[in-house]
Amino acid sequence: MPSQLDALKSLSLVVADTGDLDAIRRYRPHDATTNPSLILKAFDLDEYQPLIEAELAAVKAETGDRQARIDHAVDRLAVAKGSEIAKLIPGRVSTEVAARLSFDTEASIRKAHELIALYDRRGVSPDRVLIKLASTWEGIRAAERLEREGIHCNLTLLFSEAQAQACFDAGVFLVSPFVGRVTDWYKQATGQDFTPDSDPGVQFVRQVCRRVGEGGFDTVVMGASFRSTGQVLALAGCPRLTISPALLEELADAEGEVTRQVTIEGGGARPAPLGEAEFRWGHNQDAMANDKLAEGIRRFAEDQQRLEALIAERLASR
Repeated sequence: MPSQLDALKSLSLVVADTGDLDAIRRYRPHDATTNPSLILKAFDLDEYQPLIEAELAAVKAETGDRQARIDHAVDRLAVAKGSEIAKLIPGRVSTEVAARLSFDTEASIRKAHELIALYDRRGVSPDRVLIKLASTWEGIRAAERLEREGIHCNLTLLFSEAQAQACFDAGVFLVSPFVGRVTDWYKQATGQDFTPDSDPGVQFVRQVCRRVGEGGFDTVVMGASFRSTGQVLALAGCPRLTISPALLEELADAEGEVTRQVTIEGGGARPAPLGEAEFRWGHNQDAMANDKLAEGIRRFAEDQQRLEALIAERLASR
């Protein structure tokens, strides 16, 4: 009997929520990701030290002010790691724009261009990369323009129907509605535990899938931020699922059938596009979404700051 992971792969494209090359080799996902949090972890692993040292040596030799070199080091490390990941997967590598740019459309676009240029120098074409942006109004506008240029985007930290609709309207390639963080909020707010089918995070992603189908939108939905294999399996059939190595291992070790839980069907009328005021009001009406989007941006920015401090320390010691 096949493993649950193999069975799941027949229903959804599996994405590795990790930059760990060993895990990617082991579980053979379609896509993978890199971000400041994952690069931070790489600093503690022996296998990544040659790559880190090579990139920091190149940055050390550059001219420019201190912060510009640190920013460039972050980008070089993300792209160097993403390029190694691209060698191991058939699909795309998501690479994150700094969270502090989440409310700056023009700066986000410039950063996306810089990341794509760095990938190009390493022989990784734009069609192998997804630029990862927070699902703020400004991030969505940046993605809309990048998509028109042929640079595909992954809109993350997505917690509300208003965010999802604005992303669909903008024609973004992929959205990552979160499961676990939604459920965390409701568990804390209500004191309840949930079954996979009653799980608020699972229900939210299912609703996003319904909306994309009913509106006939081309955006790919990728469930993200899982806390258990039960949540993962409750979304079998969602076009993509990004899963941590720990949960991939559980699924690989478990035997049994996996049944489709999500089917995307068309047939509804496409709603009118949301304007900025409608987007902000709709998102504002969802207390959970407001809390988790703000918290997510802060947490990503904190990891970026820790990474920058570590890079600055390494550069100063060279």
